[in-house]
Amino acid sequence: MQKILKVFVMAAVLAGAFAVYSYASGPSIASFKSLGEQYDVRILRDTWGVPHIFGKRDADTAFGLAYAHAEDDMPTILEALLAARGHIASVQGKDAAPIDFMVNLLRVWDDVDAKYETDLAPDTRAICEAYANGLNYYAALHPGEVPRRLLPFTGKDVVAGFVFKGPFFYGLDNAVQELFGAERRRTVSEKNPAQAAAQFLRDDIELGSNTSAVSPKRSADGSTFLNINSHQPWEGPVAWYEAHLVSEEGWDIVGGTFPGAPLILHGHNRDLGWAHTVNKPDLIDIFVLEMNPDNPNQYKFDGQWKDLEARKAKIKVKIWGPISWTVKRPVYWSVYGPTVKQEHGVYAIRYANMGDIRQVEQWYRMGKSTNMTEWLDAMKMQSIASLNCGYADREGNILYLYNAKFPKRAEGYDWKQYLPGNTSETLWTEFYPFDATPRVVNPACGFIYNSNNTPFRATALDEDPKQSDFPKTMGIENHMTNRALRAYELLNADTSITEEEFTEYKYDRAYSEESEVAQGWRKVVEAQAPDDPVIAEALDVWKQWDLKTDPENTSAAICVLTIGSGSDNDAKVDNLDKTFALMKDVALELKAAHGKIDVAWSTVNRLHRGDANIGLGGGPDILHAVYGSRVANGKVDGLENGQIHGRAGDCYVLLAAWDKDGTVRSRSIHQYGSATARKESKHYADQAPLFCRRELKPVWLDEPEIRAHLESEYKPGEERH
Repeated sequence: MQKILKVFVMAAVLAGAFAVYSYASGPSIASFKSLGEQYDVRILRDTWGVPHIFGKRDADTAFGLAYAHAEDDMPTILEALLAARGHIASVQGKDAAPIDFMVNLLRVWDDVDAKYETDLAPDTRAICEAYANGLNYYAALHPGEVPRRLLPFTGKDVVAGFVFKGPFFYGLDNAVQELFGAERRRTVSEKNPAQAAAQFLRDDIELGSNTSAVSPKRSADGSTFLNINSHQPWEGPVAWYEAHLVSEEGWDIVGGTFPGAPLILHGHNRDLGWAHTVNKPDLIDIFVLEMNPDNPNQYKFDGQWKDLEARKAKIKVKIWGPISWTVKRPVYWSVYGPTVKQEHGVYAIRYANMGDIRQVEQWYRMGKSTNMTEWLDAMKMQSIASLNCGYADREGNILYLYNAKFPKRAEGYDWKQYLPGNTSETLWTEFYPFDATPRVVNPACGFIYNSNNTPFRATALDEDPKQSDFPKTMGIENHMTNRALRAYELLNADTSITEEEFTEYKYDRAYSEESEVAQGWRKVVEAQAPDDPVIAEALDVWKQWDLKTDPENTSAAICVLTIGSGSDNDAKVDNLDKTFALMKDVALELKAAHGKIDVAWSTVNRLHRGDANIGLGGGPDILHAVYGSRVANGKVDGLENGQIHGRAGDCYVLLAAWDKDGTVRSRSIHQYGSATARKESKHYADQAPLFCRRELKPVWLDEPEIRAHLESEYKPGEERH
């Protein structure tokens, strides 16, 4: 999966008057100190610091999750909830103001306030409110960590976080950012029946996340395997946190969650499990409004002038210490949805799950499911509007699902462009049913996979969904990543997969011969190189590369740093002059930093966390994915020139297996450890050495087993012992 909060042009937000504001001291925290008496929950920390939270009710467990996660990373939870409130700039200053503007533009709180009591079931509200109370209780007992003026947290804060972040997974942040450029970025599509959206398929590539599953049809011992391997930033509001949630109401689930979430977002219970990877269905459209020349707040729609709804967004921006200013910025709404005025046009935005606040409820139902039918029933809510799913269960079922809430669009327009916003013909209001999405259920070959690639490659070739079965107006991507190519090659070639092999395939460190990186590498080998001694020396190393990124590989550095960056398309090698120039720069950098070009890849590719500074294998768009930033201007965070500071990719990995009798076992690893924001904790980076060695730790599920590996047991508010 990707980082979902991007900062767009500040000038568009910070125009307007300001007023000096002194922070209020906030409510008394005395009342929050009694919250612990309302919840029956115990936290058992294992020897890796992972919290196993045992509550009487689901709500009790959610309270405990909030408290345990706050112990490990309250600053990031606070950041996530303030962003959802639209108040993050009051703490982080002007650079965060665009986030607050976006919350206002999308009317996140209009929907949450209006629908919280009616659209969410009582049990869903209960876990959200209990989670918020867990944070309030922690804040009351640790007054130096949360300013009183930010309290109390509420269940609505929790729900708003899901409402706000959800659309960013399918690119809403990029769509809005595009509108704040200096000029219009796309043409306005005119209806052309002959076109019939022939060019509608998306061609942009999003890097990150793997899932795969193997059924008893293909496993060596009749087991069922599931790979849960999202690729996220290693730090921040969408970095994974591992927890195990247990209640007497049926919760018994382990997996990953984000700061501010009261439940597991992907993982497994005793009966089933699922993984998410980011997909890119086209669920967003931008419409150009035809404005009234005599009234700048009116637009034409079906031949009639309609008024834009206008209001002022009040954004408090921290300046220094306790002083802030309040920026007032107009935000607009049209029949299509959020609307932005720019010098080059007035644009309305429409996206798939506008007005839906039930994302948290859908994840809750998924986690409480006990079989595939119940899990699919939860998915039919379609409140989670995107994300691929890989699924497996104790009965041997496996499933790949391209989850997306597809709008039903009029044929004849190029929906990749901007659309005319003056006709109801372009105003979509209906969606394809859940059963219309691409999927593979229990394939005869016994395996499924996805690595952010097209859903038309998900299993054996003769069992893949057919692209011709789906309307082009759905906007389904059609690309393959290297990770997808390798997953297919490995799983397809092995007809009797052991658990050890399944693990090895997850940690594969090679580029496919069919990948863009391999094709680019061959172009360089076959090209006429410039007459340059540095390039000649680099080519000697280049030609020895076997397309692998093992830690000891001595050709990976020059090749990966030249054509393996992925995100900037260097792999395509469309301009050989540019590629050779970059190769020379990389070679000189490696020689200056390490004394030679053929340096071991792990000397360059690094994980740095606290006192840990460890070499890594893997790389961009590798199944063992590592993405980082190059150090080129002196020592940065303990790393030297000629090194890469790993920052994203493989992070929380969870591999689950159900034996032929249906008993589950699993292993996991986190890139750092459970105490993600506590430098003084021994769990700040204790998992990093295992992570770099591609080793997994056991996941303990049964209470006796947890107690055999117990570090501490306590109730929220008690000392850990």
